[in-house]
Amino acid sequence: MINIGEYNKLKVVRKADFGYFLSSIDDRNDDEILIHNNNIPSGELSIDSIVDVFVYRDSEDRLTATLKEPLAKAFEIAYLKVVSKTPIGDFIDIGLDRDILVPKKEQTIRLEENKKYLFYIYVDKTKRLAATTDIDRYLENTTEYKVGDEVPGIAYGIQSNGSIMVAVYNMYRGVILRNEYFTNINMGDELTLRVKKHYEDGKMSLTPRKMPKEERLELEDIIHEYLKSNNGFMPYNDKTSPDIIRQVFHTSKKYFKNALGGLMKQGLIKQTEDGTRLI
Repeated sequence: MINIGEYNKLKVVRKADFGYFLSSIDDRNDDEILIHNNNIPSGELSIDSIVDVFVYRDSEDRLTATLKEPLAKAFEIAYLKVVSKTPIGDFIDIGLDRDILVPKKEQTIRLEENKKYLFYIYVDKTKRLAATTDIDRYLENTTEYKVGDEVPGIAYGIQSNGSIMVAVYNMYRGVILRNEYFTNINMGDELTLRVKKHYEDGKMSLTPRKMPKEERLELEDIIHEYLKSNNGFMPYNDKTSPDIIRQVFHTSKKYFKNALGGLMKQGLIKQTEDGTRLI
């Protein structure tokens, strides 16, 4: 049996001007499959040799094979680029001569052309490769990573409460709570995160923030530079509302107050009723 969207070991049975025809090793009832010369990096194959090829449907819906490595295979999650948009859905590039359709009904997030997102690749009812952004059901939970570990993640969804759903290594579920990020996170964004905790089900709580001390020192530098760039004054102090702090400095009021305290201990600033000044 030949599996579409996967690698198959097939036998080279005959040559043509435009390529070679392959057949299944164990099932002679399968139709022969063409591998075009363009899909043979070495340039030629030997009759009766066994080749490990990726099988898919070409632009005319014929089964075809390639020795080129695709960017994704069936039944896996991959980070792929949207290359065109149509009324029936959007197409993504998997590194072959035919792009893959993401049907409108399989789009749980808004897709933009020329941007990359996470997709699950599957074989649809017509035996064509297709893709969906509904990847959560294909992710796993894990406790493999310790609290404090740094992990890569890609945003793939947003919950009604503003928490961001993240796939770690395209395999594991994670979430960034709304109070853990202070800048916009868009779907498809690649993130560097730290593990904060593990929930009982194994899902990871993640944060894009650095360790508290490291973040405080960085924020001190940001505030100091802000003051120097604004004639030594800013209309913000430890009485300023959390919303304004979030908007201007992309941090929490707690971290902002800690950074102000650090700068005051160094004798660099003083707080007044109307804001903060350099000394």
